[in-house]
Amino acid sequence: MSGTLSIVIPVLDEAETLPRILDAVDAREEVHEIIVVDDGSTDDSARIASSFPSRHPLRVISLDRNRGKGAAIRTGIAQATGDVVMVQDADLEYTPDDYPAILAPFADPSVDVVYGVRTFYSHTAFSFWFVLGNRLVTFVTNLLYNSWISDMETCFKAMRREVWQSLPLRANGFDIEPETTARVLQAGHRIYEVPISYRARTREEGKKLRWQDGVKALFVLARIRMSPIKGPHG
Repeated sequence: MSGTLSIVIPVLDEAETLPRILDAVDAREEVHEIIVVDDGSTDDSARIASSFPSRHPLRVISLDRNRGKGAAIRTGIAQATGDVVMVQDADLEYTPDDYPAILAPFADPSVDVVYGVRTFYSHTAFSFWFVLGNRLVTFVTNLLYNSWISDMETCFKAMRREVWQSLPLRANGFDIEPETTARVLQAGHRIYEVPISYRARTREEGKKLRWQDGVKALFVLARIRMSPIKGPHG
């Protein structure tokens, strides 16, 4: 892919995994800049990010309090300068080794949005209910938006910067995932999908997503489907 890549890393109390994910992201030659948004962490996450000896331009933005993953992502997207912008969670569930596969489709000028699709093999999945919930919200997405995608909730969402910044995103929490996909489809973009590696962490390891977030996702998908298309400031 020609062009530059910005990586946005939303962080909340990830001091244990943050050094490893920063090392892995920084090692990728595809990366143009790294934007870490600390979402009011109470551990050493902000200090670890600020003191990280990055080879690439690294910016650390600290929110005044815990505002939610969506708020952190929106803050990072607004500050990104790369031609392509992608979100990278700090929890090691997704590997930067998949960046080349994610970026390859952008060589085609007609591709604006690429999703990394998780396979949910038995050794990578968190639980039966987690996978079932993902399948359900993805099915509802396809039903409501007349689409055919495989993993609506994936963290690995990469888009050309102007597409990201044109989406009227408002979500502050985990509902940023269904809101993003709904807005992308509502705007008429086709989502290019590529398979990626994935290993879900357990509750004991710090997994934060709950079943209530799946229920909220369904309401977000329905609400946006019934709402008129608005501009980025509407």
